[in-house]
Amino acid sequence: MDHKIVGTTMPVLEVALQNGEAIIAESGQLSWMSSSIELHTSTGGGGILGVFKRVAGGGTLFMTEYTARGAPGMVAFATKVPGHIVQVRIDAGSTYLVHRHGFLCGTPGIQVSAGFQRSLGAGVFGGNGFVLQKLSGTADAWIELDGEVVTYDLAPGESLRVHPGHVGMFEERVGFDITMLRGVRNVLFGGDGLFLAQLTGPGRVWLQSLPLANLAHALAPYLGGGGETARTGVAAGLAGAALGSLLGGEKDS
Repeated sequence: MDHKIVGTTMPVLEVALQNGEAIIAESGQLSWMSSSIELHTSTGGGGILGVFKRVAGGGTLFMTEYTARGAPGMVAFATKVPGHIVQVRIDAGSTYLVHRHGFLCGTPGIQVSAGFQRSLGAGVFGGNGFVLQKLSGTADAWIELDGEVVTYDLAPGESLRVHPGHVGMFEERVGFDITMLRGVRNVLFGGDGLFLAQLTGPGRVWLQSLPLANLAHALAPYLGGGGETARTGVAAGLAGAALGSLLGGEKDS
């Protein structure tokens, strides 16, 4: 199996499959493919519990397997917003947590489930809380990160405090929690406090510069009339939910 990433601002992952090889993605991720590719959609294995774990992690109910039959073929997956595509190898010693819409596709053996979930109210995450997907199993996976990508290799005990939306991906061995800084007025969350993700080493962290929540907040004045009301935390949350549905779910329709 070969692959290449085409483009810069809105890259596309092209995966070249030999006869009999397959790639797996959440339902609705496909951009285009060659005529020799056959599709098989299922709940992705793991039983009902496995399905619930994946959906709880921000994934879809169904997974689609793309297999080359009778001849080599090609499958392409495009990013939804400007950003980057990062490849990682997953095995027993390297499991990853990624942002809720980060998983683009993976080879057979990939397991997608809920890695972290915390309710943060009706702010920038549209009332859905903060969710991370956990990627495990034995497979290669491709992750979509939004905007520019900055990586840090944290030493044991070294910590970073990050706006949750900027958390793109990190190794599972990295310690993770959500904390609040009191006394900082945060219009995005509509409260007298600032939620931050705390990541503690050892391990590698990938941060993204374009959280969809921030993008939604910037667009809020232009969605539904603007004005002061659109700048409140509630309006930002509604805008975030609407934009998240548009950008994250448009392809699933």
